[in-house]
Amino acid sequence: MTNHEFGALNWLVLGVYLLLMLGVGIYFARRAGDSNEEYFKAGGRIPAWAAGFSIYATTLSAITFMSTPEKAFLTDWAYSAGNLAIFVMVPLLVGYYVPFFRKLDVTTAYEYLEERFGVSLRIIGSLLFVLYHLGRIAIVIYLPTLAITSVADINPIIIATIVGVLCIIYTFLGGMEGVIWSDVIQGILLLGGAATIVVAAMALTPGGFGPALADAASQGKFYSGENFSASNLANTIPIIFLGSCMNNLHQYTASQDVVQRYQTTPNIEATRKSLYVNGLLALITIPLFYGMGTALFNYYEANGGLPEGVNTSAIVPFFIITVLPAGLAGLLIGAIFAAAQSTISSSLNSISACVVVDLRNRFGKGEASVTFSRLVIIAAGVFSMVAAVYLIATDKSDLWDLFLALTGLFGVPLAAVFALGIFHQSTNQQGVLIGLVGGAIAAYLAKQLEIGPFVISIMAFIATWAVGWAASIPFKNLPSNRHDIRALTVKGLKETYTRRG
Repeated sequence: MTNHEFGALNWLVLGVYLLLMLGVGIYFARRAGDSNEEYFKAGGRIPAWAAGFSIYATTLSAITFMSTPEKAFLTDWAYSAGNLAIFVMVPLLVGYYVPFFRKLDVTTAYEYLEERFGVSLRIIGSLLFVLYHLGRIAIVIYLPTLAITSVADINPIIIATIVGVLCIIYTFLGGMEGVIWSDVIQGILLLGGAATIVVAAMALTPGGFGPALADAASQGKFYSGENFSASNLANTIPIIFLGSCMNNLHQYTASQDVVQRYQTTPNIEATRKSLYVNGLLALITIPLFYGMGTALFNYYEANGGLPEGVNTSAIVPFFIITVLPAGLAGLLIGAIFAAAQSTISSSLNSISACVVVDLRNRFGKGEASVTFSRLVIIAAGVFSMVAAVYLIATDKSDLWDLFLALTGLFGVPLAAVFALGIFHQSTNQQGVLIGLVGGAIAAYLAKQLEIGPFVISIMAFIATWAVGWAASIPFKNLPSNRHDIRALTVKGLKETYTRRG
């Protein structure tokens, strides 16, 4: 397959978008302030709707923007059951998790773990987040760049470098406030881009979209009895739903990039509203992103199938560049990069927060300056960008995938540690440390069985919960476990708490 010309007009539109993002960072640089409270929490002045948009944009990467339509194109909408997990998540978050994060006025999620269990859990949680997200940034730059440049005459190393450098600059300048308002712009662009692709594919489908839709339904491209079949248990809708609940619990309770946004709103009520906004956007994702895959399936089915040599992982940029008019194509490629940039900038700011608050300030003398926080962003950004460029230049992604897999094994188990802290007053530092290791081992063993990602998440969470609870029993009378933690559990949800000295 030959690459297609990207065109001067597309380059112009894409360039304007990228410069606009840089302008957002420059605008908010003067408001980032001289304190880390401003730099990491935006002074608590972000409106609920914007914080909700930011949470949504952060959790939706460019990989998701392309892989979700690919899944619907190749199979059906079964994975959309994962989006419905938000119905479970939002009440759980606003009722039990957010009150503790707001009560402690944390900058990082892992401050809760120190207050509840001890400093070791805080450091472990923070380091795992930093390591995983350093790798994730590289992948978020690498994969969409590779997909887009596989169908267009764009130099992948130049694009990866431009996207990485611009993300570093506007995150460096604007702090969390700049990141959030950039997320809002990027979230609107990626939602609008998805809707445009759905409408365009529907309108351009030969023979009309109605008959094509009926044909797609007859081929089981939406939902079918197979989605509930015991013969395919690992990929049934109930398992996808439960596994997604575990994954979402990690993302919304144990991942700093999301938890950090809970502190950017004026009060706890605004934080709750931001989660409702995020939940609504997560539901809109179903008809937009899965609908994109089905619309593209109908379009290419009516046109004799996808051209030979086109990888389905690049089907979205391929449709954009080969079918849509110049200018609009540039804007929609910008939507893919918008999804990447929202994830990258959020990760960079959150990595800096963890390094500064959980490591530098926790063990050093005095408070780190905003300059130090910005230097951490530069270091993290440059490292991940260089890693992404190396992956593009050498096509050696196996070791990087292994690195992400190993650090990712602790993701869902860490979510279970937060749950053990909040819902079980009897658990302690020693027990949950054993549970965390047990959950990671369970995740690794389940992965070797190749039983599907959702079953792995379920087993990892259950193992961590069960082992952590049981292993806490022998240590309950240790002097280090006699600190009064009632106010950090559901039994003391409305009680005040004085931090440890």
